Amino acid sequence: MKLQRMNRRALALGALAVSGALALTACGSDETGNPGGGSSNAAAQSNIKCDDASGQVLADGSSAQKNAVDAWVKQFSAACQVEINYKAGGSGAGVTAFTQGQVPWAGSDSALKPDEVAASKKICSGGQGIDLPMVGGPIAVGYNVPGVDKLVLDSATIAKIFDSKITKWNDPAIAKLNPDAKLPNLKIQAFHRSDESGTTDNFTKYLIATAKKDFPYEGGKAWQAKGGQSAPQSSGVAAQVKQTAGAIGYFELSYAKDGIKTVAIDTGAAEPVEATVDNATKAIAEAKVVGTGKDLALQLNYGTKADGAYPMVLVTYEIVCDKGNKAETLPAVKAFLRYAASEDGQKILAENDYAPMPEEIITKVRTTVESLS
Repeated sequence: MKLQRMNRRALALGALAVSGALALTACGSDETGNPGGGSSNAAAQSNIKCDDASGQVLADGSSAQKNAVDAWVKQFSAACQVEINYKAGGSGAGVTAFTQGQVPWAGSDSALKPDEVAASKKICSGGQGIDLPMVGGPIAVGYNVPGVDKLVLDSATIAKIFDSKITKWNDPAIAKLNPDAKLPNLKIQAFHRSDESGTTDNFTKYLIATAKKDFPYEGGKAWQAKGGQSAPQSSGVAAQVKQTAGAIGYFELSYAKDGIKTVAIDTGAAEPVEATVDNATKAIAEAKVVGTGKDLALQLNYGTKADGAYPMVLVTYEIVCDKGNKAETLPAVKAFLRYAASEDGQKILAENDYAPMPEEIITKVRTTVESLS
């Protein structure tokens, strides 16, 4: 068996270009990034434990983590004879596919709700779906305002913009926060997600936690505020912001590419806080594990005012059965999640504008992955 495994790995490494291309094609190309680059690739691949993983794994879910999954897949598929086909259809689609037994794992920017856990018990024989926090990062507010290279907003102003209460870029509320900016008399084009999205859920949780008076909605994966325009997935919102003068939208920092500028948030800290990986990690470090048993759902502190802590963050969970995983996919899923949670897997996140999980949290994730059955 050991010799067979060595042969399989040798074949996989020899087929690096082919298997990497297949995996990335399966996941879909993305114009916003070039995941998995860097000189550490060979070292990362040599540390990946393939075990008996083989074949193809289908998965679906969060588009927020798509660039992270692409980077993981490139390394994992080069080291192991496994093709990971991750359809980034959004968190809502991913959870539905998982609870209906269509995929063995899914990505979601929101933890499973009680009714979703109940539904998962029907496909997790003797177990249930659990949340494994694996990817973190800031939700950037990107904008396209000609002549404005730096922009500061607070939560109340962001709430009013996305609820169509502030409609011009030279509005007094924006001008007060940006006294040195030459704000044009230009209509604001606010873009939100058209699909159910954990990014929307976390974005609105931030607004509800910090500006409830100006954002009087329940929140959730589906957009509820008035007006605005919509686009599918984070890549769609980012594309609209990039090509539309006067546009503003929300998406993960990894999608803020090709000249898209991002808002600094006035949180009440000494200085406005930029959307960066390090600043997001500072905020995520304040999270508490509120899941029970093997579930590692987190409670984020959206209202932090700590210096340098960017509060508009999300954590993407990999959702999988704790027990009762299908025998034909368990080895591949377990090996892939083990790699994603590893030191090498987490290091790749920072290289692709995502925030690695704090050590205390990722240590628990690693233990849980090893216990999957």
